[in-house]
Amino acid sequence: MCPKAEIKTYDFKGKKALVRVDYNVPLNDEFQIQDTKRIDASLPTLKKILDDGGSIILMSHLGRPKNKEYQFSLQHLIPYLENVLPGVNIYFAPECIGEQTRKIANALRPREILLLENVRFFPEEEAGDEQFAKELASYGDVFVHEAFSTAHRNHATTAVIADFFPNDKMYGFLMAAEIENLSQVMNNPRRPVTAVLGGAKISSKIQVITNLIKKVDNLLIGGAMDSTFHKYLGGNIGNTLYEEDMQDVAKQILATAKENHVNIYLAPDKIAADKFANDAKRGIYDSKEIPDGWAGLDIGPDTCTLYRDVILKSSTILWNGPMGVFEMENFSTGTFMVAEAIAKATRHGAFSLVGGGDSVAAINKFHLTDNYTYVSTAGGAMLEYCEGKILPGIRAIEK
Repeated sequence: MCPKAEIKTYDFKGKKALVRVDYNVPLNDEFQIQDTKRIDASLPTLKKILDDGGSIILMSHLGRPKNKEYQFSLQHLIPYLENVLPGVNIYFAPECIGEQTRKIANALRPREILLLENVRFFPEEEAGDEQFAKELASYGDVFVHEAFSTAHRNHATTAVIADFFPNDKMYGFLMAAEIENLSQVMNNPRRPVTAVLGGAKISSKIQVITNLIKKVDNLLIGGAMDSTFHKYLGGNIGNTLYEEDMQDVAKQILATAKENHVNIYLAPDKIAADKFANDAKRGIYDSKEIPDGWAGLDIGPDTCTLYRDVILKSSTILWNGPMGVFEMENFSTGTFMVAEAIAKATRHGAFSLVGGGDSVAAINKFHLTDNYTYVSTAGGAMLEYCEGKILPGIRAIEK
């Protein structure tokens, strides 16, 4: 076994670093970046390499291309990269592999960057093709994994490529921080530990809930996921979204929580509406007594009071998933309450980790992004880590 290198102490002088980043950023119709956070998060790693006197070959995907569509080209990112890395020559290779790309890579000088085209333009990437990874690896001297959000994929640039760098492979600063903070929650938390899980489906988080029940003291359930539990318990949930085929799973989750002495909280009340619209008629109802034709779209005031009290008494808090349809102003109160309560608990010394696309979108909407111990850039990778899985991207660096 070869120990992985540490980016803090590694000397990149005179070396070409292959860096797998996650630049899967939203673009508008003019191909301008709408949210730069993922690029900004990678800058400390890029600057470390450049400051040492190394050069960089950047690899990333963008979107889910089917046939090398122009809107998914990484060349759209170059103006922003040039803006945040002034004075750095940034070149673009329209192909990931091939003789022309090799020539550009070989000609790279210290403190220069080569951005390769979208790796998902090539089917070999998602197939985890070893020959594709081997050719990419031949362009560089060291591999830096800086894309935790793709670490659950066994793709060529997220896992396989690391095999060609038995000694010179490492995490970037962002990926190291993701693993460190998730490990703090999952393996070494200060108690009491509270997990707040929301969203629409139990089915997407069965393994997460199963694993968390063994590690937390409190589990707060919100969103439409909560309604599946109430349906199993015999409640009338009206037209609220739920999963018919997940009621046995809900039963098992409640039983496992009891066996492990975990306090599992379901929303006692909901804000329901007569249609799925911000201007719908609204009412506060017991979660088990929602009228036919109405649907619960947010947790109610009693639930907000209960959940806030649990959060404020917690020393470690993990949050993934909104409490309701927070995109609509009239059904955003519950999600805002959770966001604000976790922020307050953090100010009072709690360790808080927020992750998942909807949760991050919510705290951005409420302008609370800087109020937590750590905000994860990952969605699926974070959930799979919380399931207790060893992610391919982590295994590739550690082995």
